[in-house]
Amino acid sequence: MAKLKKGNKAPGFALADQAGKTVKLGDFKGRKLLVYFYPKAGTSG
Repeated sequence: MAKLKKGNKAPGFALADQAGKTVKLGDFKGRKLLVYFYPKAGTSG
């Protein structure tokens, strides 16, 4: 997977929310959205 740099568009993805409902990036098209993630979450680093 390629690394994203500041200003890059996020690739399409789908994840489960806290209620188990699938949420897709495309669900927010045309709206402002902040995507925050922990780069080392779930790793030993």
